[in-house]
Amino acid sequence: MTNALSEMLQTRDWLMADGATGTILFNMGLQSGDSPELWNVDQPDRIATLYQGAVDAGSDLFLTNSFGGTSARLKLHDAQDRVRELNRAAAEIGREVADKADRKVIVAGSMGPTGEIMAPMGTLTHESAVAMFHEQAEALKDGGADVVWVETISAPEEYAAAAEGARLAGIAWCGTMSFDTAGRTMMGFTSADLAALVEQIDPAPIAYGANCGVGASDLLRTVLGFRAAGSERPIIAKGNAGIPKYHDGHIHYDGTPELMARYAVMARDAGAKIIGGCCGTTPEHLRAMRAALEETPRGDAPTLEQITEELGGFSSGSDGTDGEGPKRSRGGRRRSRA
Repeated sequence: MTNALSEMLQTRDWLMADGATGTILFNMGLQSGDSPELWNVDQPDRIATLYQGAVDAGSDLFLTNSFGGTSARLKLHDAQDRVRELNRAAAEIGREVADKADRKVIVAGSMGPTGEIMAPMGTLTHESAVAMFHEQAEALKDGGADVVWVETISAPEEYAAAAEGARLAGIAWCGTMSFDTAGRTMMGFTSADLAALVEQIDPAPIAYGANCGVGASDLLRTVLGFRAAGSERPIIAKGNAGIPKYHDGHIHYDGTPELMARYAVMARDAGAKIIGGCCGTTPEHLRAMRAALEETPRGDAPTLEQITEELGGFSSGSDGTDGEGPKRSRGGRRRSRA
């Protein structure tokens, strides 16, 4: 399915995505436990500021404030009947910001996990998951999103259900998983597993990869795993800005702009074509990343030793592809994108 993102990928060596959503919104006053999606109608100016920050920092695409926009997630805030309203508003604000830019900017409609556990371990059926993602994708498309962006998924069944929801809505999609349990997703999926899965889904994603997880080092090891699997599909790298630390009642990420700049270059050299940040990544980080990507010549893929030397050690001794670590199947995802 050809669209603005696939066309841009054909003419560019790399694209820069955006950074964190939750981190920025919490800095704007969002309270823990509140629904960020409600701000799409209650605080639209702040959501526009969120998007504009990424554009001004050099992002070629940004994700909409709709990570928790399925009816299952909105039900936690008694807003399960507002899926269309809240998701459409998220995309409409994004479309307005993107269209005012002095260059082409892609609006990617974020679709995070439902938070439910899929059958047979849980009660969420494939049909119900598809229906929820379809409803969300339709609203994002109506609001002007160029593509839907499935993210922070842990179970292959939920990943496939989101893809089907996008297909039913007639909109192209991208999709990332979060690898944070000894190189695997919470439900046991590895980088090699995902590289194989995306070639089996119809339609396949425009790009696939990893987001969130533990830290920049672990995410780069996962990107190298995608590369080793031999897939030629564009790879996405969206790592956290360092490691989260709890301080004075808040979570802070210790990744500096300089660290994230080096991560961005190494991600590109490792094989990623769409490079951004996740939790803790601010416009300051993004500006440093953009400058580094533009100014640093392409190099060889980094070795594991180079990654740990420059970005810090891995959280586990294995990336999961060697058969080590827990192996489970089926399930949902509880993490929110900060």
